[in-house]
Amino acid sequence: MIASIQVFYEGNVQGVGFRYSVRQIAKGFDITGAVRNLPDGRVELLATGEQEELDAFVEAIGQSALRAHIRNQSATPLINPPAFHGFEIRHD
Repeated sequence: MIASIQVFYEGNVQGVGFRYSVRQIAKGFDITGAVRNLPDGRVELLATGEQEELDAFVEAIGQSALRAHIRNQSATPLINPPAFHGFEIRHD
């Protein structure tokens, strides 16, 4: 079953290569989505794929070297996600 999630990461997550590392991790999973910095200092992740792939992807982020930068994360399922082609870093 295809699912979509929105995850907010808080902590020292900007200016440390967080988005680029997430994009590299995403290459190992069958998902689409985007990651971007937010003006309030958080990073937003949007991802779509099979539920098991999404769970494994988010877990891989949490188990990577990025975990040292994450103070808190919150995930919410998305009912009407935007359409993505591949996985990208957004600059908006």
